[in-house]
Amino acid sequence: MTKANPIDRRDFLKIGTCAAGGLLISLVIPASATPRLAMVSAPVTATLNAFLRISEDNSIHISLSKVEMGQGIWTTLPMLIAEELDCDWNNIKVEHSPPGKAADFTEPLIRSSTGGSESTVSEFDRYRQAGATARTMLVSVAAKRFGVLPQDCRTENGYVITGARRISYGEVATEALTLPIPSVKLRDPKDWKYIGKSQKRLDSPDKLNGKAKYGLDIQFPGLLVALVAHAPVFGGNVKSVDATQAKAIQGVREVVQISSGVAVLADHFWAAKRGRDALKIDWEPGENSAIDSDAQREEYRKLASTEGVIVQKKGDVASALKNAVKTIDAEFYFPYLAHAPMEPLNCTVKISDDKCELWAGTQSPLLHQAEVAAFLGLKPEQVAFYTPFLGGSFGRRGSFSSDWIMEAVHIAKASGKAIKLVWSREDDIQGGYYRPVYVHRVQIGVGSTGYPVAWQHRIVGQSLFVNTPLADVIVQNGIDYSSVTSGGPYSEAIPDHSFELHTTTVGVPVLPWRSVGNTHTAFVMETLIDELAVLASTDPVAYRRILLDHHPRHLAALNLAVEKAEWGKTLPKGTFRGVAVHAAMGSYVAQVVELSIDNQQIRIHRVVCAIDCGLAVNPDGVRAQMEGGIVYGLTAALYGEITLEKGRVKQSNFHDYRMLRMNEMPVIEVHIVPSTDSMGGAGEPGVPPIAPALANALFAATGNRFRRLPIRLDDIGKP
Repeated sequence: MTKANPIDRRDFLKIGTCAAGGLLISLVIPASATPRLAMVSAPVTATLNAFLRISEDNSIHISLSKVEMGQGIWTTLPMLIAEELDCDWNNIKVEHSPPGKAADFTEPLIRSSTGGSESTVSEFDRYRQAGATARTMLVSVAAKRFGVLPQDCRTENGYVITGARRISYGEVATEALTLPIPSVKLRDPKDWKYIGKSQKRLDSPDKLNGKAKYGLDIQFPGLLVALVAHAPVFGGNVKSVDATQAKAIQGVREVVQISSGVAVLADHFWAAKRGRDALKIDWEPGENSAIDSDAQREEYRKLASTEGVIVQKKGDVASALKNAVKTIDAEFYFPYLAHAPMEPLNCTVKISDDKCELWAGTQSPLLHQAEVAAFLGLKPEQVAFYTPFLGGSFGRRGSFSSDWIMEAVHIAKASGKAIKLVWSREDDIQGGYYRPVYVHRVQIGVGSTGYPVAWQHRIVGQSLFVNTPLADVIVQNGIDYSSVTSGGPYSEAIPDHSFELHTTTVGVPVLPWRSVGNTHTAFVMETLIDELAVLASTDPVAYRRILLDHHPRHLAALNLAVEKAEWGKTLPKGTFRGVAVHAAMGSYVAQVVELSIDNQQIRIHRVVCAIDCGLAVNPDGVRAQMEGGIVYGLTAALYGEITLEKGRVKQSNFHDYRMLRMNEMPVIEVHIVPSTDSMGGAGEPGVPPIAPALANALFAATGNRFRRLPIRLDDIGKP
């Protein structure tokens, strides 16, 4: 379990009145509150990032410091406050942080953004602290009214009780504002009522009945829909445009040229779509028109055969390879991947003389608020940034460049109209900001015991974080640490090893994709460990257990997964299994895949998953995230690939950038390791192990190793 950061209470909590009366406790993040990931201070003036408000009607209003994009924090974070506040769960109302006004502190970028599976980890202590502080103040006021000491009172479901008398929180909330901030003691875990017990999602009812508001749902009088014709080659420019036919389309109101292309403004989406299709644009493609996926792969392969920047090195790898009993020389290829969230990108913008209002589902509203304000010559507090629900993201709505948001602002400013920018599915698939292409080249020397004695590992790929606000943290001495692996838990058992990186520059925009560098490093490590086990004529689970002897959390996840999968039990004829274990975002996940091959088609029957994430605040939420991660990872492993030819992206929609379909869905079982170790995230760690577990099961079925994603059976025997 995480320990509380040393935060001064008066910096941590601020008390204020609210318009409707009641108690308002605002959570402020001082610069000293360091999360598990390092912080970066962003040059923004932030609004209050989270607060708890208790109204006179006894309703509990919780405003989130993070954004809900399907990961379940709409429920998990309120559980933390409810635990210490001891309120009625049915009285809780949740909202995203309002646009607010200028605050008196600067919000660190990582804290003000949602990503890295950090939401519950970073908020665990301070949300509980807010709930406990409010409860202590409410009890103090109630005790005074009762004429008893606070210790003679207890709380239950939003009431302070002494003997037969009781008073609601709402009745004493306003008076509680007059009290000084108290010192509080958090509840002992043995007394927890909510934490560690599954709760139904608070956002589910509105999402089921259609009341939930997403960015695409924003509508008001005078709002026009805008679609942009982007250059078919990244970095291309408009040479000339003829909008005559576009303007003749019924419903089209205006055509404006902006830096990213040509925008068509219309009364509704279909008119804007037809208008955009009618544009006649002569494009200047630029230097990126030479980008070709096949040529890029060959270039990366050549680089991987040369020495890169040393990330980690121990011993004399070259000599150890020469003296090895056996060697493995393996090359892996991973393509560009689109994030493809179900709700395409969108942003609504309304600009007036001294104010800008925006509605956009984004992981970093404060970052974008600052950029919009700077562009329009406004103060940040003059930019009201409303955050609706996010219809998925997987990293795409975490763009550091505010690309689609600034595109919408440019259109609104150029046209003078209130507009809702909508990206079509084709815009999304072809719009860039992909998981980069990577090539790995690994040479392994095996000793007489069957275990590796030498490991040379080279990675080639674009940097995700160079020239971003996080560069100072993640990129050091020319090494983007999100791109590389140091062997994870296995390297310490290898006496001679080196891990090297070649960072490339390509004119294709890239962005972190769900689980970031773990998407490729886990596949390489876990398929190679499996290959080494087979080479040593050892069961893959037993082989891993020896290498992971000093890594109890890896072992705990692995042991639970294989136990629940009945690893030693004989499978039906024609069914095969594979295993993988990997740590990411502070959590440890193992997965076992069971599959068969029918008429050259892969049929995945069952996935058994075990996760050690420390304390699981909402176990059902953790299970849901593992299930979602497995589906997302399987989709990429079986189908995910963005390719370019003459600088143009060849894929365009879900017919050629496929998603896993209902009839392909395996049975998924998720088991949570009972753990009191440090808390990890759940949003991303379920993704990395699934592809290598699948590949290892396919080896068991075919006798062939798969070193290229997506996996295709007809690739057997190809380099």
